[in-house]
Amino acid sequence: MKKLEHFLEAMIFGSRWLLVPFYIGLVFAIGILLLKFGKEFIHLMSIVMTAPGTDVIVGILTLVDVVLLSNLLLIIIFAGYENFVSKIDTADHEDRPSWMGKVGFTDLKIKLIGSIVAISGIELLKTFVNVKDYSNDELAWTVGIHLTFVFSGVMFALMDWMGTKSKEK
Repeated sequence: MKKLEHFLEAMIFGSRWLLVPFYIGLVFAIGILLLKFGKEFIHLMSIVMTAPGTDVIVGILTLVDVVLLSNLLLIIIFAGYENFVSKIDTADHEDRPSWMGKVGFTDLKIKLIGSIVAISGIELLKTFVNVKDYSNDELAWTVGIHLTFVFSGVMFALMDWMGTKSKEK
């Protein structure tokens, strides 16, 4: 019976490697975002001299949006892989991010919701720059969704703070 238990535990522990294809898929997703960034950048360059300022601002905000999403994916890839699969051996590479290996699940949640709030804020700003193109209902939904993300972020932070306080006692 002990051998069966050991086999099951080894299989369950080894199952973490099933996550690797997900992380590889996210790496490819960053490549897709690179293509999107290039497309948006080329479009922005083609209109910068003739378009109204609001269109240029929206174009730049779109670039920032893509960069934030790419950063978020990178954080998820590094932290998720190191927390759930295996440590990444960078042999003390000088460019290793200082946070790598130190982002736990709680930190990952906070970074995730913070990035979502930032991305939502940029989308909200893009909406306000072109406010005339939206109905009052669309504006209300945009603000409501953003406030929901902000509220969720505050609640995540509050729950983590309360959890930390209870662990200290």
